[in-house]
Amino acid sequence: MTKGPWRREHRVALDVAIAVAFGLLDTGLTLVHATWWPEHPGPLAWVMLGVQALACGSLAIRRVAPLTVIGVLGAFTLAVTLLISPVGALTPAHDGNSWAPLSTVLAAYGPLFYQRNRKAALVALAAFTVVIMRPWEPSVTTMTIGLLRTAVGPLLALYFDARRRMVCALVERAERAEREQHLLAERARAEERARLAGEMHDVVTHRVSLMVLQAGALRVTAKDEATRQAAEDLRATGCQALEELRDVVGILRAASDGDHTPSVGGFDDLVAESIAVGIPTELIQEGDPALASPVMGRVAYRVLREALTNVRKHAPGARVTVRVEYAETRLRLTVHNTPPTGRPSSALAGSGSGLGITHLRQRVELVQGRLRAGPSPDGGFSVEATLPAYVPTAESTV
Repeated sequence: MTKGPWRREHRVALDVAIAVAFGLLDTGLTLVHATWWPEHPGPLAWVMLGVQALACGSLAIRRVAPLTVIGVLGAFTLAVTLLISPVGALTPAHDGNSWAPLSTVLAAYGPLFYQRNRKAALVALAAFTVVIMRPWEPSVTTMTIGLLRTAVGPLLALYFDARRRMVCALVERAERAEREQHLLAERARAEERARLAGEMHDVVTHRVSLMVLQAGALRVTAKDEATRQAAEDLRATGCQALEELRDVVGILRAASDGDHTPSVGGFDDLVAESIAVGIPTELIQEGDPALASPVMGRVAYRVLREALTNVRKHAPGARVTVRVEYAETRLRLTVHNTPPTGRPSSALAGSGSGLGITHLRQRVELVQGRLRAGPSPDGGFSVEATLPAYVPTAESTV
């Protein structure tokens, strides 16, 4: 909390010390006849020496009022110049000297570095340069010294100002890159959470729906009332779990395929599970499953799992035919169910998010495939996914 005020006090003390140092330096240079000091100084010369010391003292405010410092030192230099000529009240020991104190070098630095109004700073420096160079008394030495005194400071100011701006730009760029990296990390975490939520929805919904159907079948076939009641409670609890799962997961995003989802080798298990809950399901595979890459196999597995889950929810009593065609360039999966013979359970049918087909289409399109889903002419429903046999990667194109 005290760092800011301490730095301001430190700068003030430093500026005061610099002003005192330049005042003493200019006083010494004047007394050794390096500027305007006369051979035989009178009262006016001593008064002007004191005024010069005060003018050099204005360097203490060079950060907060750089134009004021320029004005004070420029006014003093102009006053000394006029007292020398045309008034003739002062007679310098050396006519070829510059009448301006050395403090003008540091004063010329301020306007371009501390003053935000560049136009005003340039006008002030131009007038300051004219006063110090004394062009009305042409002298190569005097004009050269005057120009150097007013040019070195602004050039250094421009250099340090450009350096300061560059450092600020680099710091801002680094901070922006850090913020962007943080945002990218947040996005990656959000996508990973969405992926995990999608996996939970896909897997848990699939398993719980099997439990609900098995409990419903047990309720119908059980002979004693206690078993039927327990089966009904289990079915109702499963439906409630599916409903709560939908509320928790919400709308799922397309997930990455870089996971451990089973590939085409898991088709038999999915079909067996479907048969176990009372849905006649036939699996027909044509071609060599080895032609499908693991990535395509996982996408196809997801499609088949979602399609069979939808049949259990919405088409009780339907027969399902699963046809898989493996070729060198593509994998085609078709899941077709006949019209349902029973009425679907409202609790089970409403247990999903309603976006299963949408998410499947996003998954399929992500790997440059195509998905079609809709009613079939016989009154049933068909889901057809056409996938490339492999996903082109950077390595495969080298």
